Amino acid sequence: MNFRINSWKPAQALILALAALLGQAGAGRAEGPDIVNIINFIRGVEPRSHVDLVEPVERQIKLARQHRLPTTWLIQYDALIRPDIIELLKREIGPDDEIGAWIEVVQPQVEAAGIKWRGRFPWDWHVNVGFTHGYPVEERKKLMDVYMAKFKEVFGKHPKSAGCWIIDAPTLNYLHDQYGVSAACNCKDQSGTDGYTLWGGYWNQAYYPSRLNAFMPAQTAERQLNVPVFRMLGSDPVHQYDQGIGSSWQGVVTLEPVYRPGGGDPKWIDWFFDTNFNRPNLAFSYMQAGQENSFGWPAMSVGLTYQYAKLAALRDQRKIRVETLGESGKWFRDTFKTTPASAVVALEDSKGDANRSIWYESRFYRVNLCWEGDQWRIRDLHVFNQDYAERYLEKHETTAVATYDTLPVMDGFHWSKPGDIAGIRGVVHASGGSQPLRTKGEPKVQDAGADSLVVSCELAAGGALRFRCDPTKLAVELTGTSAPDDWGLEMTWAKDEQPPVVNVTRHAIGYRHEGFGYALSCGASEVSRVNSENKIRIEEARGSVTFSFDSDESSSSNDEPGKPPQSPASGDSPGALTVPETPAPPTTPAQDS
Repeated sequence: MNFRINSWKPAQALILALAALLGQAGAGRAEGPDIVNIINFIRGVEPRSHVDLVEPVERQIKLARQHRLPTTWLIQYDALIRPDIIELLKREIGPDDEIGAWIEVVQPQVEAAGIKWRGRFPWDWHVNVGFTHGYPVEERKKLMDVYMAKFKEVFGKHPKSAGCWIIDAPTLNYLHDQYGVSAACNCKDQSGTDGYTLWGGYWNQAYYPSRLNAFMPAQTAERQLNVPVFRMLGSDPVHQYDQGIGSSWQGVVTLEPVYRPGGGDPKWIDWFFDTNFNRPNLAFSYMQAGQENSFGWPAMSVGLTYQYAKLAALRDQRKIRVETLGESGKWFRDTFKTTPASAVVALEDSKGDANRSIWYESRFYRVNLCWEGDQWRIRDLHVFNQDYAERYLEKHETTAVATYDTLPVMDGFHWSKPGDIAGIRGVVHASGGSQPLRTKGEPKVQDAGADSLVVSCELAAGGALRFRCDPTKLAVELTGTSAPDDWGLEMTWAKDEQPPVVNVTRHAIGYRHEGFGYALSCGASEVSRVNSENKIRIEEARGSVTFSFDSDESSSSNDEPGKPPQSPASGDSPGALTVPETPAPPTTPAQDS
């Protein structure tokens, strides 16, 4: 049907009116698409247990064909040299499927590159053996050359997509520059799980990385690598973050179908899909489904079968797009010149408790607002800076653990202990001290344009608490005539923890992490240390507190004003926020455990 051009105006007005009504109901709906990648990656050996590695691939192909779901198959080198796996893929996968690279390192690949194998098994999950950053940069290139030559021999062309739990910048830069890889994926945020830490990055969705740090979103188009990196596994936005506080590694609460709670539990799956697809997301919502073959079919069958059927139904209702990683990468590059702002909004708890969690991320910072009943805090706040180089840009890892991170302003996981939880909280000043600024009811969340999010909640004492998340600023304010006048924020952390705070000036907090200086600008708010080693007070100014993350303000060294930020000390061992060198292995596989 053809419409007149001016017929859009009343339709637009109706849409805006409906959006306003939804916002008043507490769940304003952003216009970004809901995108799902089904990514199944394939190993050729499994030294940890006797498991049939072919059966999961056969069953996954059958499910995908049954539901007409495009799938991305990422293949490890040892699977590339297994004729039974390759013949199965060539014979059975769907016409809309994609085959890409899974770039963990294995013995035949290393030896084909003329390098001595140091592993305990043909595939060794220790990061200094099984991942590229365990090798000098020139050896990484040789390993990728060997992989790409074999892939082209098998499939007649080079892959456009590549994935790994960890991808270092030199390898990702080389894959793009030399072989044209244009989309990538890496692991969710985790601390110590499987012996490696990725912490403080884009919580979900995707980002353009800095050329100096594959985990760090770039701020400018000139300094970024134009390969969008999508975050894998689908983390529980409420409970994943706090898993394992006080221990050396986190548990796993993700969409992976082998986990309960998580992707093996239909009730949790329903909640997770609703959270991702029916809440504001700004640029787009993203979910990675699928499972690696080394878990075996029996462990994944129930959860994966349920997920595929649900995804197909939502696709048929035109509520979501199910596409390959390569297609999502192309859409991202065609749509965004730099990393867009995005959000994950969980206004319900999968357990039925009164917990809420709201993630906002732009190319300048990420923040998490969380509620536990009537108590709220800024649980996490990390700054992004494209000049902060990763540890493995020039040197390689020699131990079984590794760390990728961004710049912490508030790290509610690493700066906490059981019963002593870090955060930035609202307080009302009273005689003899301060009292928590409590809320009541459910937060209301609205997108405010293409890249901003507004979160508001009634205060128990009257008035309302309001957060506005913009790409370079985070504002906290109280509104309403009955709202308290004398209030502020308090940043606290567990006793005996040592955040990288180096100084507090009148309007800013200075940090130095891994040798890199940066600051949290607090605008007109007065900042001071309380008579405590683990508390900083930030007073409201004209009814609000505004944090600025503009690169000119947040990246300057605080020890010597005006001095350019120093590069982090790069070396062969992880930095400050790491797990012990020999973490206890999980009793069940968790990604690569």
